[in-house]
Amino acid sequence: MGGVSQDQDPTPVNTPPARPATGAPEFVLPLVVRIERADPPPRTDALETSARAVLVMLADERSVGDGEWARAMRDWQDARIRKVVRRARGAEWRRAEALPGITVTGKAAEVRVFPPVPLDGWPKDLARLQVSGTDLDDPETPVDADPSAPVLWMNPDLEMSAGKAMAQTGHGAQLAWWALSDEERAAWRDAGFPLAVRTADPADWRRLTTSGLPTVRDAGFTEVAPGSCTVVADHPALR
Repeated sequence: MGGVSQDQDPTPVNTPPARPATGAPEFVLPLVVRIERADPPPRTDALETSARAVLVMLADERSVGDGEWARAMRDWQDARIRKVVRRARGAEWRRAEALPGITVTGKAAEVRVFPPVPLDGWPKDLARLQVSGTDLDDPETPVDADPSAPVLWMNPDLEMSAGKAMAQTGHGAQLAWWALSDEERAAWRDAGFPLAVRTADPADWRRLTTSGLPTVRDAGFTEVAPGSCTVVADHPALR
């Protein structure tokens, strides 16, 4: 079974400062997208569902306080917020669903997000899912985004595989979450984390990247040049 793509060591802008390294293992957030051979999800749906999956994990009661995932979540968020996106189908998807995690569904896409794991300590049923290039397409052009709702704007000058882009939208959603107040987070969560992913108009991209909105810069280990701005998180509460 092939994989989607791995996003390596993003360098996001507008994040809380990371703690100094302590020699602890590096953690990553695993996401698995269901891609059945005969019925793959649309690309934009997968990107939006991946972003919501990250938000659902951040907001889950098991991820905070004394929750069972809280320590792993803290260790992960105190360093680089690495995410690895893989794909599964059939029996592989069923095995992934049996592991502790949360499945988030979009219009057609299904993404399961798991609590962070050490970079070299993946559960075997996730580790066996290969990480390699594949892509998804939109059969129809996405409609214009609702300007009153959060939008994750993608860089119009970059081409990324579906897995790379899914990791990037996850980063953007997470930066927006960090930038919001507790009340704004609660309102977004209670609404079901509405959001859209769209490619920015080239004429608007510079304005977006200099607007002060949360922005993701990639470290450049895969697919794009180091320092590339990949996503701007345009949440109404942050404008």
